Amino acid sequence: MKKAVGELYIENENVFSVLTILIAVRKSQNKKAIRNLKIVSVNSYLETPELIYEFIIESGLAKVFQNKHVTNLVDYVFGVEVGLDSNARKNRTGKQMEFTVAKIFSNNNIVFEREVEHTNFPELLSLGEDVKRFDFVIKSNSMTYLIEANYYNTGGSKPNETARAYTDIAPKINQYDNFEFVWITDGYGWLSAKNKLGEAYNNIPKVYNLTSIAEFIKEIKNT
Repeated sequence: MKKAVGELYIENENVFSVLTILIAVRKSQNKKAIRNLKIVSVNSYLETPELIYEFIIESGLAKVFQNKHVTNLVDYVFGVEVGLDSNARKNRTGKQMEFTVAKIFSNNNIVFEREVEHTNFPELLSLGEDVKRFDFVIKSNSMTYLIEANYYNTGGSKPNETARAYTDIAPKINQYDNFEFVWITDGYGWLSAKNKLGEAYNNIPKVYNLTSIAEFIKEIKNT
């Protein structure tokens, strides 16, 4: 695929402009993505064949192109246009954020586990019987950090719901001396939900974004 992208780019680089619509992004929206631990425009991926290939892989489009169940790309685009793929797009954004956070931890030699259920910690009786799965778990010498990571391109009800849910769960975890809840979130979607984020920040001691996460890294190494 990488070779094919390079050859097609030489033949006509403009054909790749259709890629963004496959993930329901129009140029006028100027949607953002995460690349090399920085927030960039989705359209900036179309500047070189190397970045185009990276975009195809990281966005999940490689699987779309290789999936035999997608027999008509026109129909697929139509489905995207009417919003049939909205949940999948949200999931890809979340996974990209998790990948970025994992890369930050790895670059700082932080040992972590991914997708850990709270039932692995039987002492957390306050979380009840419903299984809660955390994106990351990090254990320092004196503390176990239970971490959620997400990214919101747009506002709406989802960021607000997340803030409320984490405001509820944080004190249930933090009441134990050797456990702490950590929330790492970012994205332009918070610009329209500043109040909810502010409320969460006042109730959750450890809230970070991709810039302030350096403070969390420092604390891990010192505990």
